[in-house]
Amino acid sequence: MSTIAALSMLAGCGGGGSTTGSGIAVVAPTSSSGSTPAADANGNANIEIAGCSLRERQDWAFAQLKEWYLFPDTLPASLDPSGYSTVQAYVDALTATARGQRKDRNFTYLTSIKSEDSYYGTGANAGFGVRLSYETAGRVFVAESFEGAPALAAGIDRGTEILAVGTTPDNLQNVGDLIAANGAQGVTDALGPTTAGTSRVLRVSTGGVVSTVTLTKTDYSMTPVSNRYGAKIITEGGKQYGYVNLRTFISTADPALRDAFAQFRAAGVTDIIVDLRYNGGGLVSIAELMGDLMGGNRDASDTFDWTMYRTEKQTSNSTRYFKNQPQSIAPTRIAFIGSGGTASASELVINAMRPYLRSNAALIGTNTYGKPVGQIAVDKSTCDDRLRVVAFSLKNADRDGDYYDGLASKMEASCQAGDDLAYPMGDPREASTRSALDFLQGKSCTRIGASGGIGTLAIKAKPRELIVPADASTAQRETPGLF
Repeated sequence: MSTIAALSMLAGCGGGGSTTGSGIAVVAPTSSSGSTPAADANGNANIEIAGCSLRERQDWAFAQLKEWYLFPDTLPASLDPSGYSTVQAYVDALTATARGQRKDRNFTYLTSIKSEDSYYGTGANAGFGVRLSYETAGRVFVAESFEGAPALAAGIDRGTEILAVGTTPDNLQNVGDLIAANGAQGVTDALGPTTAGTSRVLRVSTGGVVSTVTLTKTDYSMTPVSNRYGAKIITEGGKQYGYVNLRTFISTADPALRDAFAQFRAAGVTDIIVDLRYNGGGLVSIAELMGDLMGGNRDASDTFDWTMYRTEKQTSNSTRYFKNQPQSIAPTRIAFIGSGGTASASELVINAMRPYLRSNAALIGTNTYGKPVGQIAVDKSTCDDRLRVVAFSLKNADRDGDYYDGLASKMEASCQAGDDLAYPMGDPREASTRSALDFLQGKSCTRIGASGGIGTLAIKAKPRELIVPADASTAQRETPGLF
């Protein structure tokens, strides 16, 4: 049986190698009784297709696309699924035209209900607890290391270089050879499945010191706001600036964000840095909360965003207004740190603030991913299938949401900056943090070009990308680079 999942989400980056995809999902419309919607004006419906055979699941997926897909004119009238070995391969074929038009860059995908619910609720994940990026020249670096996970406990943190990977000390493979042979996916394959108990031997370089460590993937819950550097007040020249780094939009971010902004409010901070450089998305409720916390001077009639479905689904359209919170501040200037890994919910928050701050809101770093469309979640619970279907567009108060090529060209202010792994995020010496502070202080800078590239970051002058597996898990879609 098909049901519309009662979820409010902004899903994030997925895909493989250097080609990442990102998605958004919100609570899907239901009838007044709360049941699955009836047939629409075109006669499409959530057809109940029993059984979990490949063909039954493929037929079910096509039925949901015909009913909800935002770009129905791009779908084939019919397509024989027998030539496709998986549901996802069939979905990819059905959405190929929209992908070719850059409207749906692998944003429509099949995932597991169980794994999604677990991740969005608590950040549950199995892995080493690192975020990895790579240079096409053949080097892999740790961009971030998560608290409570094996890597950080072993001394592996931001800036550590992964030199070689193996299952034993005797079969280590150089990272450069893995990338030369199979690109970033070669590294993904060498690191093994995202299953607790998987062990790998790594040769690493930390601060110029080379060592060999054995790590075992374990179950852990991601902390959305780091207790090491996620929220703080930076003082320079006698003035205070707020800094908050949000890793992912999950439920447990609610109290952490409230605590951060309560700290800013108590200190009278009005200039803030919002670091979303690696944030691929998550729950729309947390995106709305973040907007509210930056909306202390917004009226209850001020629009946060417009959610707009295709023509025959317009009764499902909605408007979300700002809601003042006890921890809300009234910002004078906001510096948003972003990159090609900044997608979905992150872009929604930035775009929503543009009409109110104009040139007092800047994008710092590189261009963002570019994803102004969203998904609903349709479940086939008997098969643990959740289909994320691109079904609506998102626009700000100016009804502007056409940022398929990223937000750089939309921002009235932006500043190019690198992602300097030599320093922690939030350290005034780190390149993007430094540039954000300079913007808040009224200093000039060079605008970001629109050609940042998907997932592209910078280690000083060297381009690099977050590693996203071809078969990314829910956690890896929402937290690009996660292993």
